[in-house]
Amino acid sequence: MKRLAALLGGMVLGLMLVVPVQAADKQLDLVKRLGAITRPLVGKIGFAAQVLGEKEIISLNGDDPFPMASAYKVAMAAKALKRIQDGELSLNQMVEVPPQRYVFSDIIATNFIHPGLSLSIANLMEVMITHSDNTATDMVLELAGGPAQVTRWLKDNRIEGFRIDRPTEGLMRDFYGLESGLANMGQAIALNRDKPDVVAAPKLAFEADALDKASPKAMLRFLVMLAEGDLLDKQHTDYLLDVMSRTVTGPDRIKGLLPQGTPVAHKTGSIGGVANDVGYITLPDKRRLAIVVFTKSSQTAPPQRDRAIAEVARTLFEYYAASGR
Repeated sequence: MKRLAALLGGMVLGLMLVVPVQAADKQLDLVKRLGAITRPLVGKIGFAAQVLGEKEIISLNGDDPFPMASAYKVAMAAKALKRIQDGELSLNQMVEVPPQRYVFSDIIATNFIHPGLSLSIANLMEVMITHSDNTATDMVLELAGGPAQVTRWLKDNRIEGFRIDRPTEGLMRDFYGLESGLANMGQAIALNRDKPDVVAAPKLAFEADALDKASPKAMLRFLVMLAEGDLLDKQHTDYLLDVMSRTVTGPDRIKGLLPQGTPVAHKTGSIGGVANDVGYITLPDKRRLAIVVFTKSSQTAPPQRDRAIAEVARTLFEYYAASGR
């Protein structure tokens, strides 16, 4: 009897050792396959993914720093919501948006061409996330305490490898040489309209500096902590995720190849040769997958960059959806 028990115990131990090895082999094959699929589509790609409430992380170049571009706006919004949660601000609070603060984007600077604009923090946050409006972003970032305070808050929450250094005004100026303010919007609009190749061309020196960078795993840690209620209370967490679910930018990125109707809450980012998307995918069994896909140094056309992100999202979706994984 003792011999039988020992034999059975050895079989169980063997299974415990084999299963993790098999899972690791599947992950390695998956990562290799995604590397091969995306290689012709982008210059360099990094991704990280994790199902909420589970420990397994799948990543490629997960510890490498990437320019976040507008993907960094989710952290700014979260920090502003922390101040709202603490009673220092209110979503209904009205904020004056003077023309000299305008930064090129699709909503405020393009459409509100006369002085006298004031918007609630809720409306600023809405277009900041859903349409990636740069003017709204810089107003919210100021309310959040500025770049250094957002980065400090991330570090205080043990999120390392994630830094915010400039408002979007600084990004646009440093990358494209575009100044902010209503008087300069015509130049920005003309560049975006007439020289799309210039707008989408990479600048390796810009990508190489340390400013406004995060690794895929650092952004993933932020997303997981946010969704699991470690950064904000449930009310303000749900508020931000709800706004992210209405994002209209980047429809061909994370959402591009998923089954129609799959719930996605996300935030995109683009500048030069950088195309990013970060957020959450709801799996068929209602678990949520936090996913980060960063790319940089791409000479390819923007639709190819979007396709690379979509391929990663679809493949990971299928991996986790299979057999209720």
